[in-house]
Amino acid sequence: MNKGELVDLVSQNADLPKKMVDAVISEVFNTIIETVSTGEKVTLVGFGSFEARKRQAREGRNPRTGEPMQIPATQVPAFSAGKQFKDRVSV
Repeated sequence: MNKGELVDLVSQNADLPKKMVDAVISEVFNTIIETVSTGEKVTLVGFGSFEARKRQAREGRNPRTGEPMQIPATQVPAFSAGKQFKDRVSV
């Protein structure tokens, strides 16, 4: 399912205009992105948590040459599914 299909489904289930649903979904995503990018955690009870995780610097290999190279430390987005989400998927 992509964003357009999600908008269509929510619009049908909630009996709301697609334009309004699209605006709300876009704002929810943008708010989650902005919050996590500042280092805060976003928790949606039953659904899951979004957070930024630190990845340590490490040594890797250049796939073309096989030479060792240093990969710098970075932060990556992470999602942990909530209990209800896990239970529903594992049925």
